Amino acid sequence: MIFHGKVDVHVHDEHSRSNQCSMLTQFRCCTGRHIYIYFYILHFTLSCTKTLGWKKVSKYVFDFSPHETVDDCKLFLERGTALEYQQSETLSPLVSYSKRLFVHPKICLVSPVSNSLTAMDIIKNPWLILSVLLIYFSPNCQLSFGAGTISANQSLSGDQTIVSSSGDFVLGFFKPGNSSNSSNNYIGMWYGKVSDHTPVWVANRETPIRDRYSSELKISNGNLVLFNESQVPIWSTNISSTSSSSVVAVLEDGGNLVLRDGPNSSTPLWQSLEHPTHTWLPGGKLSVNKRTNQSQLLTSWRNSEDPAPGLYSLELDSSGINQYLILWNRSEKYWTSGPWDEQTRIFSLVPEMRLNYIYNFSFVTNENESYFTYSLYNPAIISRFIMDVSGQIKQLSWLESSKQWNLFWSQPRQQCEVYAFCGAFGSCNEKALPFCNCLRGFQPKSQDDWNLSDYSGGCERKTKLQCEDPSLANRKSDKFLESPNMVLPQDAQSMTGGSISECESTCLQNCSCTAYAYDSDGCKIWIGELLDLQQLEEDASSGKTIYIRLAASEFSSSRNNKGIIIGAVAGSAGLVLGLVMFAILKWKRRTMKIPKAVEGSLVAFGYRDLQSATKNFSEKLGGGGFGSVFKGTLSDSSFIAVKQLESISQGEKQFRTEVSTIGTIQHVNLVRLRGFCSEGTRKLLVYDYMPNSSLDAHLFHDQSSKVLDWKTRYQVALGTARGLAYLHEKCRDCIIHCDIKPENILLDADFCPKVADFGLAKLIGRDFSRVLTTMRGTRGYLAPEWISGVAITAKADVYSYGMMLFEFVSGRRNSEQSEDGKVRFFPTWAATLITQDGDVLSLLDARLRGEAPVEELSRICKVACWCIQDDETHRPSMGQVVQILEGVLDVNLPPVPRSLQVFDGNQEHIIFFTESSSSQSSQTQSNISTASSQAKSGTSTMSS
Repeated sequence: MIFHGKVDVHVHDEHSRSNQCSMLTQFRCCTGRHIYIYFYILHFTLSCTKTLGWKKVSKYVFDFSPHETVDDCKLFLERGTALEYQQSETLSPLVSYSKRLFVHPKICLVSPVSNSLTAMDIIKNPWLILSVLLIYFSPNCQLSFGAGTISANQSLSGDQTIVSSSGDFVLGFFKPGNSSNSSNNYIGMWYGKVSDHTPVWVANRETPIRDRYSSELKISNGNLVLFNESQVPIWSTNISSTSSSSVVAVLEDGGNLVLRDGPNSSTPLWQSLEHPTHTWLPGGKLSVNKRTNQSQLLTSWRNSEDPAPGLYSLELDSSGINQYLILWNRSEKYWTSGPWDEQTRIFSLVPEMRLNYIYNFSFVTNENESYFTYSLYNPAIISRFIMDVSGQIKQLSWLESSKQWNLFWSQPRQQCEVYAFCGAFGSCNEKALPFCNCLRGFQPKSQDDWNLSDYSGGCERKTKLQCEDPSLANRKSDKFLESPNMVLPQDAQSMTGGSISECESTCLQNCSCTAYAYDSDGCKIWIGELLDLQQLEEDASSGKTIYIRLAASEFSSSRNNKGIIIGAVAGSAGLVLGLVMFAILKWKRRTMKIPKAVEGSLVAFGYRDLQSATKNFSEKLGGGGFGSVFKGTLSDSSFIAVKQLESISQGEKQFRTEVSTIGTIQHVNLVRLRGFCSEGTRKLLVYDYMPNSSLDAHLFHDQSSKVLDWKTRYQVALGTARGLAYLHEKCRDCIIHCDIKPENILLDADFCPKVADFGLAKLIGRDFSRVLTTMRGTRGYLAPEWISGVAITAKADVYSYGMMLFEFVSGRRNSEQSEDGKVRFFPTWAATLITQDGDVLSLLDARLRGEAPVEELSRICKVACWCIQDDETHRPSMGQVVQILEGVLDVNLPPVPRSLQVFDGNQEHIIFFTESSSSQSSQTQSNISTASSQAKSGTSTMSS
């Protein structure tokens, strides 16, 4: 902070009123360590803020030593003789004096580390005195009590906060979202060690205050009460069990604001964890009181800048079923967790809960209440559940490496599964951004809300219906707009008999009828607002046609014929001109040079060349997180696969440099990059076309003609391992793929595997062993370190590869729902069987009918189990995996990973496997270390 300004100061020695001397002379005689400060500031002009006017404030103490008397030394700063002072320095000289924050409710000051710094030292340095004032007026000065408490004689206002003892949570006034221009202020709690300001609890979410500096949060009549600028109470803890004068509010390390009858009391009078808003923190519980039938629930914000209760809530089913529901407007259920299973300790429809190496879930039910709670096995992880404004319950983890929240899990998975997400007369399209659009003839009720991604207000008609406006009585009646490929709204009224024309007539006769549909099930009509409309793709088999009622003026009429004729003539002329221009451009294209090669054989394609080669991107092969892939044909009749990248933020030069680097990587088990296109925001990569598609099409396909035999599977596993080992160990820069799964293993005409998308992973310099990056990849293949937020190494790919090996063996997805509704996790069963040296043939894909060498099958199963160990140091490198699969190294029995659930003798019941002795951990480390040394020496055993 750089300061420029003027302070009017008068120095007055109370002990010697007749002695008018300078500042330095006056205070040489002072020996005390207490300084009283009176001050009146005319104005400060800060270099990065507007000019601020300040009024006179009361007396405050700058206390250096509580054991000294006040009379020893006093400093008065009052309006009087002007002292000119200008400074163009930063506050760095003050750092040596400032080690601990000492705060009074209206002033931000510093205190020395020890008593060695006396008032005399301060007085000898007038720069420090004025620097203290500078800190006070700094807009970045955060006011904070020394402890995380509010007692009976304290209050919070302005920029003051209280902080939990660990610094993990902060309580104070804040403005939500990016609403810096808003005058709405709230009392809330947020993370103290997360750079992205993230509120987790809001007190006055329905009643914001305008002036935080005139408002106060304080103890009043045994309650914690928020008074607004008019000193009117607008929020309170509302407890009536005590009127004690010793009540204190304490902010605990777990993010729980607790009201207690005295600082030493262990019984809470009130606590914020029992009154959650939109965030569910570890230790909190969502419950139903069986005696009062009252629920503790999560309620979404109205939008990203308004914490008022929104339309979506997560709550425990009050009907007696031990499950959670997400409701719209506390009435319409659109998602359920499925019943709680105490044996498996998961909700039946939430298989992600199997990741119990992060969370310790528990469900409690007794005669008084039922509730669900959780804790974290690793308290260092910052994780939260929120009822989001999107209507989804989300689990997010903070990654300090990338300074952002990463979404790990959300339900419902599809945005358009959220009931009425787009509001009345809004249509939700999962393939479009934004998801919501108004139907034709409608417009957003509040464009400001839509800009904040709050679509709940829905849409309104642009033109009133004929039956609603008497002035239109003599005009034509309303008409219906055909809208195909839709998911029909609920609450339809079925009409018996009749044809489609009779169905339309029935709707027209009722002014409240807004739409109708007619199919093999007969006629359906809708009365009132249309909610939960969803637009599907054109080829969707489940799509229906609905007819939306609109005013006749929304359709073209015969009176527009003249305009149509004029438009047709103009259009024809434009078409002729366009054909001429097209012919000229085509002639120019023929004279253009062929694409220029860069970095060896890598070709820089033009966008139009690829547009032509792919027939305007008409034949889509697939898509993923990075973009869509299209088939194309070059002028030499060779086939190519063109990947159209999305959300690429690199500049032109950086993109070309990275692609050129990737283009130099050549290996038989890596998809060859033939070229690229970089024109403005258009970024495309051109690869060799793989005629046998991706591995998942053969592993998980029901057709027997596509089933891979064991020999092919083993060669694909070995080839994939070789490709990854090359990326990790033999490139100039170690490349971590970050998304190994069957969809990213492509097969050429001879079923030779090619690792795809490796060039889109994070490049690491050879001098670094780790890379700090954002969470990426696919659920089911993610290594534990992705979720815990620690730095990522190449061993994350090893974990994903191990998970994929289990699918090589079983021929099905690792996680599948069986006919009885239970979700089964194949690696659990496989790991248990492998560690017990059981019959590995029982794990084999039934379609292979046992036709696989037991030695190879056992080897690949053991490798898979080693690869998915929780501790990355216990996993083999991909180079070691190659040697094992080639038979150069032997592999012994691995331990069961702690994160897996294992079968307890009965395969119908899954339990969590959590025990792991220190000796076992030590032995595991020894196993891998031994294998590593043996690999280097050429021996052929992975010793245990």
